[in-house]
Amino acid sequence: MPVVPPGSKILVTGASGFIAVHVVHEALKAGFQVVGTVRSSDKGDYLTELFSKQYPGKFTYKIAEDLEAPGAFDDAVRGVQGVLHTASPFHFNAEGKALQALVNPAVNGTKSVLKSIKDHGTEVQRVVITSSFAAILDPARTPPVNYTEADWNESSPAESEKLGDKQASQPAYRASKTLAERAAWNFVEKEKPQWDLSTINPPLVLGPILHQVNAPEKLNTSVSSVWGALHGSKSEDDLPGALGCVVDVRDVAIAHVKALQVPEAGGERFAVTIGQFTQQGVVDVIHDASWIPEELKKQVPIGKKGNYNVTQNNLSGAKAEKVLGVKYHSFKSTIEDAL
Repeated sequence: MPVVPPGSKILVTGASGFIAVHVVHEALKAGFQVVGTVRSSDKGDYLTELFSKQYPGKFTYKIAEDLEAPGAFDDAVRGVQGVLHTASPFHFNAEGKALQALVNPAVNGTKSVLKSIKDHGTEVQRVVITSSFAAILDPARTPPVNYTEADWNESSPAESEKLGDKQASQPAYRASKTLAERAAWNFVEKEKPQWDLSTINPPLVLGPILHQVNAPEKLNTSVSSVWGALHGSKSEDDLPGALGCVVDVRDVAIAHVKALQVPEAGGERFAVTIGQFTQQGVVDVIHDASWIPEELKKQVPIGKKGNYNVTQNNLSGAKAEKVLGVKYHSFKSTIEDAL
């Protein structure tokens, strides 16, 4: 029997985010009633309208403006059987304020929601947290490294403790995801709540957009990189271009929903990925797509088609396939659907 069976009411925090909207969509498709927390009624109304025709009455929202505020999630966790905690900052605009802009919101937001669940979420059976490959990959290790869920990022949190607000944005983001996930596992170990925990650890997430975007400059960090490649932001010098590992946002969403249901997912981390990709791979997909106008392709570098031979780290997504039953989208469909 699923830990949290379809028909149950679940909570998705940060429901207006790029990944979170897909999580809400997959949860609704799976038969769940979904409560989402958002920072404003504008975002909540957008989501209500987005899902109202196909899933009438199945999505509602609550306002949680400040993720770090004590008790911010107290009301939202009441009466739900599962929690998918996706709310956490993902940007690199933190120069001179690494703790304030990235580390503290991620860590304190996670602690806040877990405390609310323990104190007020009396029906909750499982909590799933959106972590990241950033909590696995240790930049102090020289590539290529084949990473799995057994690995942890040790150097970025150590640097955060040493540098504080002076830590550069990218390592501060990595530290924030690592420290937030560590805080979650430590909370469960110390408090021994009635629910268990799973984490989803994706690398760069691409694919179609469902969340509210009013202009190209408002695109989320990951998708904006692919959109930019289509609109002249890359040159031949950027190829072949190691870009790390990648996964489709739809597969990340499915992994979250499956982790709520599969008994064996309790107490486990799940990396979700199809593995490495390169800038050459992105431009190859663009040039091969017959539906993309030639005038746009003229802005896109060509490089040497199929030249993906770069030195970079790898991450295995095999555990999520085996335990959660995730069937990954192809790289081609992921990139095309992000454009």
